[in-house]
Amino acid sequence: MKVGAVIITMGNRPDELRALLDSVAKQDGDPVEVVVVGNGSPVPDVPEGVRTIELPENLGIPGGRNVGIEAFGPAGRDVDILLFLDDDGLLASHDTAALCRKAFEADPKLGIVSFRIADPENGVTQRRHVPRLRAADPMRSSRVTTFLGGANAVRTRVFADVGGLPDEFFYAHEETDLAWRALDAGWMIDYRSDMVLYHPTTAPSRHAVYHRMVARNRVWLARRNLPAPLVPVYLGVWLLLTLVRRPSRPALRAWFGGFREGWTTPCGPRRPMKWRTVWRLTRLGRPPVI
Repeated sequence: MKVGAVIITMGNRPDELRALLDSVAKQDGDPVEVVVVGNGSPVPDVPEGVRTIELPENLGIPGGRNVGIEAFGPAGRDVDILLFLDDDGLLASHDTAALCRKAFEADPKLGIVSFRIADPENGVTQRRHVPRLRAADPMRSSRVTTFLGGANAVRTRVFADVGGLPDEFFYAHEETDLAWRALDAGWMIDYRSDMVLYHPTTAPSRHAVYHRMVARNRVWLARRNLPAPLVPVYLGVWLLLTLVRRPSRPALRAWFGGFREGWTTPCGPRRPMKWRTVWRLTRLGRPPVI
């Protein structure tokens, strides 16, 4: 199976980007073809053979990754698998691409693989980086219902079936939107603890727009994908969880602003999932109300 990789960058981490590209180049088996997308910024110097695209403006994470997908032909069809890697990450092993090929070849219904993210200094995997509710043991691989945006592999047929990431989201929850659409189309998602991307431990709230985007996109996610009776249940649960976590006053103000924006602005096409997909998500351990 042919493997490609999409990396988006703001051009502000040239050393980390170079280290990541070196780790991709060292993968066992056939070479991985790489496209680096400068998301509203010039692309730093890259090794020979790495393709680059420089966008005149920042399209956000999903928009930048969608440009990278199309660089491999419509819906990425020139390759069988696409890796999506954060530009400050590093593949921990030389066999990650080979493990991806083996996983997708062994399971024709496997559409997406979510890697384990570990801190390069201590090897710790943050709980939020395990894409399931029962996240206490990051070393346990399992079927899951979503995936990690900067450390994953996607079978390109998924994009042909359900489309790419939602450009409108810009940042936050775009992975779950794609995951729900993929699951609704019959694809499966695996979390694999043996496929590791080293990435420094960070807090998602480091992004200035975090609280607003998380709230807005949570509403959009529900409006786009859930059967109508589940929309208020899902959003009500997340509202309660947000209040229980007791964010700061400025954070809460930004969150409610985003929540309101999610109801008053266009969210893209609505394609509610089938009720059998709701049941499937429930059996996988995460009903779409939390």
